[in-house]
Amino acid sequence: MVKQVLRGAGARRAGARLIGAYLRFALQTTRWTVDGEANLLPFVEAGPVLVAFWHECLPLMPALWLHVQRINRGRAAVMLVSRHADGALIGDALSGFGLGTVQGSTGRPGADDGKHEDKGGAAAMLALLRVLRRGDAVVITPDGPRGPAREAALGVLHLAATSGAPVLPVAARVRFRRRLNSWDRMILPLPFGRGVVVCLAPIAVARHAADAALGPLTQALTEAADRAEALCR
Repeated sequence: MVKQVLRGAGARRAGARLIGAYLRFALQTTRWTVDGEANLLPFVEAGPVLVAFWHECLPLMPALWLHVQRINRGRAAVMLVSRHADGALIGDALSGFGLGTVQGSTGRPGADDGKHEDKGGAAAMLALLRVLRRGDAVVITPDGPRGPAREAALGVLHLAATSGAPVLPVAARVRFRRRLNSWDRMILPLPFGRGVVVCLAPIAVARHAADAALGPLTQALTEAADRAEALCR
């Protein structure tokens, strides 16, 4: 019923404002530290980069963007969100943090028949390439929008290989939180706690080596998430 209500544009905008306001309150009342800031700083001022994290971290990652904007308010970033109503809701909520959005999907083979489902992936890929070519950042969840959790699709690596932009694996955790009963066990931050953002070394992807980089990317994203969890304890 909630999803049906939020399909309306007006209700979705109102819901997005509430979600965005809550996230801003929770994230700004959390005491954050950045682990691996030396890996982040080269991309704060300028230059194309793909910032990647597992979908479970999505409500926490505006904390990283707020940190970047405190250093360089002019830095621009665009996030890939799904074309479904939930993707539009996420996009509206994140717009309050200064993040632009592109709707689409990296796409996955169908589980039953092996056919590739068109979810606007080609148009999204072209739009994100334009973002990278003008020197801005792209934010992407390689296991989104619908999983399986912690299984990366190749879209982010094809973008990296085509554009020449590196992939920066990141993750975040907060001490006070709730885990949602979703496919990715998404983390909802609670206020007045302590949080950690982890930035690992960027991954360069050669032009014709996207497939070969899938294993290292998956390992790096999981390592970042596990490190953030350990540091947050």
